[in-house]
Amino acid sequence: MQGETMPRNDGAQRRARPRGRAGRWIAALTVAVLALPVAGCGSDDGGGSSTGSAAGTAAAAAAKATCGLANGRRATGTPIKVGAVVGATGPADFSSAAKSAKAYFDCVNANGGIDGRPVRYLVEDDGWNPEKAGQVARKLVEDEKVVAMIGSTSFVECGVNAKYYEQRDVLVVAGVGVPRECFHSRNIAPTNQGPRLSGIGAAQYAKQNGAKSIACVANSIPNFGGWVCEGVEAWGRQAGVEVKSFNGKPDASDAESITLKALGAKTDAVVLVDAAPAMAAYLKVAQQQGSGGEDRPWYLPTSAYDLSFPKTVGAYWNDKLTAAIELAPLDGTGRDNATWSAIMDEYGGDAPRDSFSQAGYLAAKIFVDTALKLEGQVDRASVGAALRDVRDFKTDLLCAPWYFGDGDRHNPNHAGRVVRQTGEGETGFSTIEQCREIEDPELRDVRDAERGA
Repeated sequence: MQGETMPRNDGAQRRARPRGRAGRWIAALTVAVLALPVAGCGSDDGGGSSTGSAAGTAAAAAAKATCGLANGRRATGTPIKVGAVVGATGPADFSSAAKSAKAYFDCVNANGGIDGRPVRYLVEDDGWNPEKAGQVARKLVEDEKVVAMIGSTSFVECGVNAKYYEQRDVLVVAGVGVPRECFHSRNIAPTNQGPRLSGIGAAQYAKQNGAKSIACVANSIPNFGGWVCEGVEAWGRQAGVEVKSFNGKPDASDAESITLKALGAKTDAVVLVDAAPAMAAYLKVAQQQGSGGEDRPWYLPTSAYDLSFPKTVGAYWNDKLTAAIELAPLDGTGRDNATWSAIMDEYGGDAPRDSFSQAGYLAAKIFVDTALKLEGQVDRASVGAALRDVRDFKTDLLCAPWYFGDGDRHNPNHAGRVVRQTGEGETGFSTIEQCREIEDPELRDVRDAERGA
């Protein structure tokens, strides 16, 4: 079936052998991620496990699965190859974004494709293995000759492949960027904010509710936990909030000791940034300690915004947990959000309906809308130039227009909303604050570039 090639493994993979500083980083990361539990994650730092209609709202029910040329004619021309690298197997399933991108491409292929040419979507699984991430990227770029990478979601591949994509003139619209390298690379532009901004967004809301001191808890995976809490600390220095950081093991096996240390710090609030299963482990300990009330509220990132999370952590946390989310509410009534839900219902099968899914849909839509504007040949050079020229992509899934641009790094999504776990309604969450900017000092160069655009 054209437009459908999900994660696979074969003998065509090339072996990548990073050396020096990169090799040491990869070795450390391999040890860290292999320690993670094999479990389903929530959104942002995990793929999520919730399926079915995300919203069930009147707007979503009324929306049609419209996409591409919307002409109802199946594309039959020469396929346009598009790739993605995801962490589908291993510690957690990080493939939700690619699954929604595939659903969108399937819809496009059923409606005329890219001027009659179907999208052949080639998704490779890196298994959370840095060496394999390098192998499958080279397979897609050199063997399959994809024109772009769309909807990738991985803990490891940005760090391994960022320079390679730049050398090969391949542009990446990532579904979900996770480590620092996803946001500090010339050829990668994610549709999400990333865990650092999500954590700072949570801290901002804690300050808004009176917190003058915060404990930041995250894991020790390279360029993840340290980078996240360093961001909260940097924000705290400019906001007048004292921040104390605690980094636990990637598998959360030390959740009890880290939680007790964080609670022992006597801060006004706790900001916890991790994958959903790890956060559930920390919250279990916090619950046993009677924490989570007004005296010590807990604030979470978008990875908690998953339809299954309220049930996972239990009713104890209803009306006590607050999360900073990076895309629109799952039950939002905007046109793009409703169309995403309709496309997932028609083409998505049992794929998750979560924030990652929204992000993958958006990445695929950006690619298709951009490719449909091309005149003449659709190849890596023309697609890359057109994607880099995207400056003002408006969507109700984000608080502000998305862009790629010509910068040396990209973090175009830097405003978000806040939700609270209620355990009620379609999603188990309610939106309590609309769009606001994330105040990360590290975004200064991004904002300067935006003002000069």
